[in-house]
Amino acid sequence: MHPVRAAFRAECARLTTILGGLTDAELDRPTGCPPWTVRELLAHVRTGAGRLTDMLAAPAPPRAEVDAAGYFGAAKFTPQVDAARIDSGRREARRPDGVPPAVDFERAWRAADAAVAAAPADRVVRTRHGDAMSLTEFLRTRVVEVGVHGLDLAAALDRPPWLTAEAATVVADLLTGERPAPAGLGWDRLTLIRKTTGRAALTDVERAAIEAAGFRWLSFGG
Repeated sequence: MHPVRAAFRAECARLTTILGGLTDAELDRPTGCPPWTVRELLAHVRTGAGRLTDMLAAPAPPRAEVDAAGYFGAAKFTPQVDAARIDSGRREARRPDGVPPAVDFERAWRAADAAVAAAPADRVVRTRHGDAMSLTEFLRTRVVEVGVHGLDLAAALDRPPWLTAEAATVVADLLTGERPAPAGLGWDRLTLIRKTTGRAALTDVERAAIEAAGFRWLSFGG
């Protein structure tokens, strides 16, 4: 199994397990991604994890044009796109289907994973932004979405981060361009991810060090 697909499966399975034990009160907690509650953020993550099902059912573009880091370019997430993303998460969370979040999420990611397993390794897909990407590069963005928003969910639920080692490797490699973090920072992968995605504050010294190292700042919108 390709490491990126393995990371997607591992992180989604971990989140599925967490969701199975949540109460309604926990689902209604606020998150660090306002105005979303835990329930609304989960709806957004479920939509993102399941995107590949429809994407792989659509015709393949002739060639890839954007990589995973390019997908998270700031220009993609205009105020209009961001507002639509927020509204979509809130609407999805209010769907009156009565399906528990754990079941809903597991159905979505497993359907996407099955579609990935059936697709050629060199398959190209078109994103909701209109970009043509290799399947592997787009799946890398899904690992980022589930993993990084998992940190947001853990914080909202007052739980330790549950980021899997497989997903941490994929996300950290994307953030650093597969280069090592500056040794003087003393960061492990979790700290690197939290610091460079805005989940933990950066000092001026830390910011200067990672800018000198050539890390790519990503914008998150799913």
